[in-house]
Amino acid sequence: MTALVERTDSNGVATLTINRPDKLNALTVGVFRELRAHVEALRTDSSSGCVVLRGAGKCFSAGHDLADIATGEAVPSRGWHSETLRMMEKLPQPVIAAVHGHCYTGALEVALACDFIVAADNARFGDTHSKWALTPIWGMSQRLPRRVGIATAKRLMFTADMISADEAVRIGLAEYSVPVADFDAEVAALAARITANSGFSHRANKRLLDTTDSMHLDGGLQWEVMECEGHGPDMHDRIAAFTGKRG
Repeated sequence: MTALVERTDSNGVATLTINRPDKLNALTVGVFRELRAHVEALRTDSSSGCVVLRGAGKCFSAGHDLADIATGEAVPSRGWHSETLRMMEKLPQPVIAAVHGHCYTGALEVALACDFIVAADNARFGDTHSKWALTPIWGMSQRLPRRVGIATAKRLMFTADMISADEAVRIGLAEYSVPVADFDAEVAALAARITANSGFSHRANKRLLDTTDSMHLDGGLQWEVMECEGHGPDMHDRIAAFTGKRG
């Protein structure tokens, strides 16, 4: 049976690929179930220093499978989708959403649960909940305004407009865009730059940033000092490699 979310590993990078290309990677309970299993495995996987989430075929994902919504989904529990994305968001490794082609509504909620988005220049983003008389329950109302600001989030949610990769970069939704012909190589190079740095620092910095997000400045500064995790076990080796000296 073909996996709905495939995992491949190379040089410390775990790539999770949503694998329903014939359905534009539309998201179902089955897709989330496999995504959740991979996330649970990655939580304790010290061999993976970075995670890349992407889609197979023509796009990242066209969003929540409307056929599943129409027929009713057998969701394991209320809030299960949102809980799954929160688990991914809290992974200790940096998580990159590598978005090409469609990234609409539920797919955008998935991408927003990653640490940041890198877009191919053919990527298109949008929130179409209001087009279908739906409201978000996977995190759109919380993550989108934190990423782009509340007024821009309202504009996107109220209009259901589709925006280009360039516009996504302009508003801060995506970090940068890359010509689609260079996209795979750029994602691989980006992940390699991340894994070349200390996994200890990545884990500590994610905890620091997530905990102090929206905290007032003095509280955040105090938390940074008092909860500092010190230096990692690889610090001396890294400095020695740079200076050419080993103790």
